[in-house]
Amino acid sequence: MKQFFGKFRGDGAALPAQPSVRNVLLAWLGGVLAIGTVAGLADALSTVLVLGSFGASCVLIFGFPDSPLSQPRNVVFGHLISSLTGLSFLALFGPSWWAVALAVGTAISLMLLTRTAHAPAGSNPVIIFFAQPGWDFILFPTLSGALIVVLVALVYNNATRAARYPKYW
Repeated sequence: MKQFFGKFRGDGAALPAQPSVRNVLLAWLGGVLAIGTVAGLADALSTVLVLGSFGASCVLIFGFPDSPLSQPRNVVFGHLISSLTGLSFLALFGPSWWAVALAVGTAISLMLLTRTAHAPAGSNPVIIFFAQPGWDFILFPTLSGALIVVLVALVYNNATRAARYPKYW
């Protein structure tokens, strides 16, 4: 038992390097532009395009654009898979605590199996169980919002960085 709790101390690894002020400001502006675009379009079109997990997607896409979790296929398909899983479990089992737990676990497994893991999308089943939306949630806000965020990221990350975005499709 002592050995188990001893693991809680961690490995003692050093903290990651602090990002430059430039990178912090670029990540800030990327998040502002992406969510501003999604929210602005939602307002102009009087439709739902904003999903809470998109804010966390922006942390990865603009703060860590080279990460596998930040690539467009992961963002779009991770959100789609997780929302579809959440909606399916809600429809099959109703809004119970164990169904949302199974939905999150299943979404994680499906994202890993399809090589489309996107950590923020793991919250989509939870959002779905709280909001209890209809099947149109797949298109609005999940797919439409994720595509808008990725389009902003493609333009912004390639305009502000020497490295290419994405690393792969």
